[in-house]
Amino acid sequence: MEEIYKIKNTSFIKHGDVYEDKSNYPEFQEKLSNFKNLIEDNFLNSLGKTFYKFGDGDYYFLKKIKFGSARPGRRALKKPYFLIPHRKFVKGAKLNDYYLNKIDKQHQGMFYEIFGRSMDFPSEFVYGLTANKWFFKNFPHDIGLIGADVKIQIIQRLMEKDEYKDYLNLEKFNDYISIPQNFAVDKLSKIEKNIKASLELSSSKIFLVGMGHVKSGLLHKLKAYKKMFNSLMSE
Repeated sequence: MEEIYKIKNTSFIKHGDVYEDKSNYPEFQEKLSNFKNLIEDNFLNSLGKTFYKFGDGDYYFLKKIKFGSARPGRRALKKPYFLIPHRKFVKGAKLNDYYLNKIDKQHQGMFYEIFGRSMDFPSEFVYGLTANKWFFKNFPHDIGLIGADVKIQIIQRLMEKDEYKDYLNLEKFNDYISIPQNFAVDKLSKIEKNIKASLELSSSKIFLVGMGHVKSGLLHKLKAYKKMFNSLMSE
């Protein structure tokens, strides 16, 4: 792997060929520095911003291609596409502040087909800065989680163990906000109402979010429910 794609204190063991050629994304390190500065600036100035991490599953869902997690009955939705307000998800996906995507050409093509623009930052940043604990080291008292109920419960149990807290370099997460593990897309309105109530009572200034495809219809709205909301998609 080319040196330019390395993120400090991380190991990218199974990397693809795209990372063997520095010309594929020569501004990687510059963008990484800009990304960290942006997060810090948003935090210091209490700027509510949302960061939408795009993946191939989002492409299939937004295009109504019945594949993987976008197949009705698999995980994200149980109802067929004609019974959900799909246009709300397509419209909502385009209303976030910043967009992250993988640097390989296939994902870049998918992203452009949906959004008609280039990404703001590589999604590799979210993986790397979570793996090397950058978020936890820089914002140790201000992080909350929004995610699937089963995963949130597991993290809560792990955070009871000193070994896990030492591993994360984090004493606690301020907030745990749960959504259904399965078929969350079918329950958009109910989930929005529940998250709104939780955010209004929360103390976190940064949320790490993993909510699957329901994020397309919901993520952009969350900053309205809390003044300071830096949302980083990491699922």
